[in-house]
Amino acid sequence: MSKNNVASSTIIEDRIFTIRDQQVMIDRDLAELYAVETKVLNQAVRRNIDKFPEDFRFQLTTEEKKELVTNCDRFESLKHSSTNPYAFTEHGVLMLANVLKSNIATQVSIRLVKAFVQLRKMLSSNARIQLEIEQIKNYISHQSKKQENQDKNIDLLFQYVDRLQEKLETPAPTERKRIGYEVGRKK
Repeated sequence: MSKNNVASSTIIEDRIFTIRDQQVMIDRDLAELYAVETKVLNQAVRRNIDKFPEDFRFQLTTEEKKELVTNCDRFESLKHSSTNPYAFTEHGVLMLANVLKSNIATQVSIRLVKAFVQLRKMLSSNARIQLEIEQIKNYISHQSKKQENQDKNIDLLFQYVDRLQEKLETPAPTERKRIGYEVGRKK
């Protein structure tokens, strides 16, 4: 990326990953956006390490690096690297502009913060949609259980109707003429 070209929000959003349940950017991508080498970016961070607590920046584990390389082709060269890349949270990205102290760093940082805010809004919206979906699922499940009970009641009602119908179809025994003598009766 040229120094005169400020990163578009689409490019930035494509470079934000979720690692350890946090939205982060990898040092290599940030270096490209800030138009510096990754080594220079990490040296600037090391010189100002007190400005980057663990919740601003952390080093990926080997497993996280493998997953990153697997999911994103542009990190293929990290596959054989002996060092694991660093991930910067939204706060770490903002702090980088203060450490790098250049016009492009300031412009890029503003874009990065806006991209993180937009991503947070999208995630919030998705969470709200997920909640609504869960509520709908619960309602449908409840209605389904009610339907099952109604179906059972209807089945029971049909069983009673069938029994009544059988009784109606079976002829009632008629009174037969008695055979023999009846005592006390006159003819």
